[in-house]
Amino acid sequence: MAGLPRETLKWVQSLDLTWQVKVPKWDLTNGYLVAEIMSWYYPKEITMHSYNNGTSLDSKHRNWSLLKNFIKEKKLAIPEEYIEGTIHCKEGAAQLLIEKMFEILTNRSVRKVRGDYERDFTDRAYQEKLPMHARSTATQAIKNNLRITENIADTSLILSQQKTQSIINNHIEARRQQRLEDPSRFNIKPTLGERCLRKAPMQSTSDIGRYEKSTDRQNALSPGKESESRAQTVQFREVKVKQMGTPTPYKASVMATN
Repeated sequence: MAGLPRETLKWVQSLDLTWQVKVPKWDLTNGYLVAEIMSWYYPKEITMHSYNNGTSLDSKHRNWSLLKNFIKEKKLAIPEEYIEGTIHCKEGAAQLLIEKMFEILTNRSVRKVRGDYERDFTDRAYQEKLPMHARSTATQAIKNNLRITENIADTSLILSQQKTQSIINNHIEARRQQRLEDPSRFNIKPTLGERCLRKAPMQSTSDIGRYEKSTDRQNALSPGKESESRAQTVQFREVKVKQMGTPTPYKASVMATN
């Protein structure tokens, strides 16, 4: 049972079920083992002769219909998406269902080492582990994430189209992210704008005028600070001037007549 915490795995093995749970996605899909687990804690409410250990879609719906009524009656906090994901063998749904049942029935919390499964129950985590050439195409992604039992259970064409379109959108987004992470694989060449030298944009005249107005306003509000700053920046230096000798009487008379 890969993917289950240790305490949850030990708890399931201690219940002495009809058969050992090896792959939760396939072993819990018909609801028979889920009912058997519930019968250990509610033996009077859950009777195993009411459940069918079959693999058909009708057997699944009959078993899970009884279980849903019981869960609703006992007010057990098991999300509906966990149940629907387990019925249709979605990735990670059965593991989350067992963990939730463990917390409710034993009143103990699960210590998780790994990250939680995605709530949409897709195979995105598995696809990210594969190399680029081994990942699914759009057609394979639809086949992996949209079960045929979902179309049989709900024959609405609009709902089926919405699910398909959501899977395609997720696949396109994943491919776009791959092209950004490894452009050389997809032979993506930089554009002319990416090749050219980027320079900082020049300040416009409006920005310059706005800056001058703000500085003038600040100077008008604090004139004393401006004079102090100017006084600190201006430096004075003493200049020495050599005086000429005193003029003679002749030169003095000539200067007076002129």
